[in-house]
Amino acid sequence: MKAEGNAPHFLLDKTMSHDQNFKNLILDYPHLALAFFAATEADGIDAARITPVRQEQFQERLGERFRELDVPLLVEWPNGRREALAFVLEEESDARRFSIHRLAHYCLDLAELMKTDRVVPVVIFLRQAQGVAQRLCLSGDHHTYLDFRYLSCALGELAYEHYRHSDNLVIRLNLPNMQYPAGRKVEVYAQAVRGLTGLERDPEKQLKYLDFIDIYAALDDNERVEYQRDYPDEARTMSRFAERFREEGIQQGMQQGLQQGMQQGVQQGKHQGEALVLERLLRLKFGTLPDEVQQRIDQASEQTLLAWSERVLTANRLDEVLH
Repeated sequence: MKAEGNAPHFLLDKTMSHDQNFKNLILDYPHLALAFFAATEADGIDAARITPVRQEQFQERLGERFRELDVPLLVEWPNGRREALAFVLEEESDARRFSIHRLAHYCLDLAELMKTDRVVPVVIFLRQAQGVAQRLCLSGDHHTYLDFRYLSCALGELAYEHYRHSDNLVIRLNLPNMQYPAGRKVEVYAQAVRGLTGLERDPEKQLKYLDFIDIYAALDDNERVEYQRDYPDEARTMSRFAERFREEGIQQGMQQGLQQGMQQGVQQGKHQGEALVLERLLRLKFGTLPDEVQQRIDQASEQTLLAWSERVLTANRLDEVLH
């Protein structure tokens, strides 16, 4: 995966597909994801062991229907207290692409390969699911021979107000994808960040899913200014994330130095770290950076990068930082 701005490998690439973003989310937080996206089948899920199902064996059998980014999970309860369940989670950013026939094929093949009839299909619609087929029935004049349904979670149809204080991190990260008045977008962003910093203690995952929130909230420049003004505590927290970002850049450079010459690697890591933290701070405060600004950062010395970083906190305009 290529990370923007030479970011550490664990950060989300902003060019990454929505499918992959949600696959990462589900694999990082499987219990929380099932508790949210498949609540009616997730009773007692906290005590279960959840493991991803290897998909290589599906590719030849499924042919054109195979989608690597679907996420099959096997849920097993200790001591066999309940029979294992296989969950198939699929994300659709555009509901028009969804095919209930393809999903039914996938689930039938999965059931055959795993020798089970306990399969729960779940579809996560990023926006709305109006007009999407919810049921597939194959029948004749007298009998129904196949009656297929799936669990649906249409994020764009969920009311933000009902979830804003949830203690489920997967829910909090998805607040920007829910339904809310346009004038409350910055508030929604702040609530998502609060959920991330309050519910996730791993710095690497904090950085990873701060980018997730950024992608789906998509604040414009004016909204970022409003955020800085109205939520100074959260803004400072994000600045600390940026500092961690800088430290990771330095560490990455030092590791490269072990292979290419320690001194050269350390200097490269320091320069890279300063550039990364400056880019992060500038994006948080001023939004998307013009190409010419990115070029100036790439060509600047370590001392210049440090000086620019110090100006970010007091500057009101981008040109005040880089003068």
